[in-house]
Amino acid sequence: MIAAGAIALAAALDWLVREPPASLHPVAWFGRLVEPLDRGWTLPRSVSFWIALLCPLAAGLAVGGVVALGSLVHPVAGGVLAGLALFATTSLRLLLDEAAGVVAASDTDVAAARERLPALAGRDAGDLSAGHLRSAAVESAAENLADGLVAPLGAFALLAPESLALAAGAAAWVKAVNTLDSMLGYPSKPHGWLSARLDDAVMWLPARASALLLTIVARSPDPMLAARRWADAPPSPNSGWPMGTVASALQIKLEKPGSYTLNGVASLPTVDDAERAISLVGSAGLAAYGVAILWEVLVWA
Repeated sequence: MIAAGAIALAAALDWLVREPPASLHPVAWFGRLVEPLDRGWTLPRSVSFWIALLCPLAAGLAVGGVVALGSLVHPVAGGVLAGLALFATTSLRLLLDEAAGVVAASDTDVAAARERLPALAGRDAGDLSAGHLRSAAVESAAENLADGLVAPLGAFALLAPESLALAAGAAAWVKAVNTLDSMLGYPSKPHGWLSARLDDAVMWLPARASALLLTIVARSPDPMLAARRWADAPPSPNSGWPMGTVASALQIKLEKPGSYTLNGVASLPTVDDAERAISLVGSAGLAAYGVAILWEVLVWA
């Protein structure tokens, strides 16, 4: 039951606090430690192996070690530390708020929406129309449901019955893998080659689980079935699943100009469409927390 409480604590903190301050955020600390590794290397492919292996392992061991020490003091202390670790490695409320901000600005001030988008989606917003800005916001919300919540939460929930320290370490490891991909996983950075491949492998199941959650909250089996037709359109082997599911559930087109189109027979999202899409992602995120808590309760019943 302490594991269920840790998940509930993380969910409550996400809703009330959104994110730890940057100066206290473990993910920000990890990013600063990785920055010196982001440079030219004589043997970049070999270096990519060590970066992808050792950096997430170090993050997982550090977080797991802190939770293990807390559990030695008192089980509840370990549970609180595990909840804080899960809070630091997951994100839902901030994602929804940022996406909603871009959508709202797209209706009244396209220039402001273009300025806000890079914090949410990694693409050039300079020439994007209001519809494409809303599409980018919805795409990012759907994709980050898997990367930012379901993946670390799922790892935590599955391993918590064995050990809270192991669960917290696993969540940190998953978040570190995803952070490395965000920092280094580009064709122009061969030292991040294995980090990108590892992220693809780790996110395979969470992307499809997120599509399933979105389908459940949409109350129809059709969205995920339709998403299968478009899942291979984006360059990522995983992001097309949650994005395509949202596109199908709301019958909207999601498009990154020059790269991919999902549900091309529909129209780009209106403000109302985008708001409903963000709400759908939020409901799926809450469902993910609920399923994780229920899992812990049933395991210990």
